[in-house]
Amino acid sequence: MNKQIEAISVFDMLKIGVGPSSSHTLGPWRAAIRFIEKLKTKGNFELMESLKVDLYGSLSLTGKGHATDVAVIMGLTGADPTTCSIEDIPTTVEHIKLFRRLELDGSLTFSFDPEEDIIFNRKFLPFHPNGIRFTATLTNGKKVREVYYSIGGGFVIQKERKRAQRKKIAFECFPRPIEKATELLKFCKQEGKSISEIILENELYLNTQEEIDERFRQIWDVMLDSMYTGCHTEGTLPGGLNVRRRAFDTHLRLQKNTTYTDKYEWIEAIRGQEVRFREILKWVSCFALAVNEVNASLGRVVTAPTNGSAGVIPSVLMYYIVIENHDANFEDIKRFLLVAGEVGSLFKKGATISAAMGGCQAEIGVSSAMAAAGLTELMGGTPEQVLMAAEIAMEHHLGLTCDPIGGLVQIPCIERNAMGAIKAINACEMALDADAANAKVPLDKVIETMWQTAQDMNTKYKETSEGGLAINVAMSDC
Repeated sequence: MNKQIEAISVFDMLKIGVGPSSSHTLGPWRAAIRFIEKLKTKGNFELMESLKVDLYGSLSLTGKGHATDVAVIMGLTGADPTTCSIEDIPTTVEHIKLFRRLELDGSLTFSFDPEEDIIFNRKFLPFHPNGIRFTATLTNGKKVREVYYSIGGGFVIQKERKRAQRKKIAFECFPRPIEKATELLKFCKQEGKSISEIILENELYLNTQEEIDERFRQIWDVMLDSMYTGCHTEGTLPGGLNVRRRAFDTHLRLQKNTTYTDKYEWIEAIRGQEVRFREILKWVSCFALAVNEVNASLGRVVTAPTNGSAGVIPSVLMYYIVIENHDANFEDIKRFLLVAGEVGSLFKKGATISAAMGGCQAEIGVSSAMAAAGLTELMGGTPEQVLMAAEIAMEHHLGLTCDPIGGLVQIPCIERNAMGAIKAINACEMALDADAANAKVPLDKVIETMWQTAQDMNTKYKETSEGGLAINVAMSDC
């Protein structure tokens, strides 16, 4: 097939990174790294004399609360967000602020004062709400400027392209090019395969089986670690809202003095707990809260598909492992993530996964749809039921706004992950209990509707902290 589409790997949708935001933290971090790479490519790196960084629109309006300035600094040092020491970030940033000097990519040092050289501009650039411009002054007096856009989920682009008329470009030609849910379903029917089997064959075009398995193991390990860490960390989240960590207290009541020594024994300990409906609700919510409390404290999580919605997919997958199937293994985890990643890519191709573009429906709504789809396949659902579950989950997030208090990914963001996880499980059960042939709303139509809703949504409800809870609940109230 020679159909040209935007080929998105599941590993584009599931990235290991640092909180609290994929668009406001991970994206700018990666943009800074790309800027350094471009300087080197063009032979300008060694000529660097000074640097200014301009943040625009949503990156400026909620940048402080999302640690955008911290992310830019870390990116300029050359630190890798997937592997760098989380504990060292505050020390590194404070050192640069104190001495007002930056070691670019760990090798070239020049004067840099974050308070003066990282500029928060309230105006929006025309292409996307999350704009960032790097302006380097070279020793020969020449100025070099590069503009990047953080478009959600940690994705960073530079070339301006309007969605309505952009050229579909494949960075790799997948053997089964998929742009819409109907095309995915067609391949499943033609070949008599599940969604996870079809997507795995696409992924095998990019990586070996061993590489794919290793990356999924890393992703699951970070997911599990963020749940475990969040459930065992007490205290108050940073940022000034004085939000108490809730996962610790909930977990303390649920685990009832069971003993374990690590996160793997922890899974077995939970499997031995009560499974009444109320306990299940609490466990799922606890897992989701835990991840996003880790995220809110600049911890390491998996962007799934964003940091603000990072808790939904791990909590639903953990629900399957500790409640539904005590014999669940790595193959189940891989199948879940393959399906979830593909559903996320459908939303990215047909709409957006950026709250700055579409409100929280683009984050929690998409993650809930991803989780619902992954769970439905593991629960024995047909491809039709899998896509039906994704549709149900998103349908009931349509119009959800993004209005974080104080620009922090805390209120209402953390709780929304718990709600999105519960909706995903419910959507799965509704789809499994139904004949998908009777579904009135196809997944492609709900994706189209979500994009239309995003376009119609007032800007103040798109991660600007200029509407909703963000203005009705002041920092002083907290």
